[in-house]
Amino acid sequence: MTVKLNKKAYEHAKALVREGKVVRDSRDDWSEHSPDNQQLSDFLDSKGPGEYALWFLGVDDEHPDESKAHYKFPFSDLAKVHRCAIISGESRASQNDYDDIREALGDLLKRIDEGAE
Repeated sequence: MTVKLNKKAYEHAKALVREGKVVRDSRDDWSEHSPDNQQLSDFLDSKGPGEYALWFLGVDDEHPDESKAHYKFPFSDLAKVHRCAIISGESRASQNDYDDIREALGDLLKRIDEGAE
C-alpha cells in the first residue's frame, strides 16, 4: 500500500483553518464527530471523487479514485476541520511511517491551536 499526501486536500484544510471553519474538540471526540459510512458514500456519489478527495489528507494508489478506499486520513465532518481528527490522524500517520502526512497534520494542529489564542 502506497499512501501519499494529498496536497490539494492539505491546501484546502489550511484554507478552512484560515477561514475559521474549525471545531476545536478533543482527541476522543472523533469517533462521535466523524462522518459515518453512509454520509461518506452519499457525499462521494453526489459530489464525485474530485470534491470528495478534498477532505482526505492521504490517497492510496492501490485503489481507484472512484472508491472510498482510495482516500485516507479524513480531517473533517465534510464541512469543518475537526481538531480531534487532526490529532487522531497524526498518531496513525506516525505509527505507519507516513511522514509527509504526519508533518502536514502537525502543521494543521499548530495552525488550529495558534488560532485559538
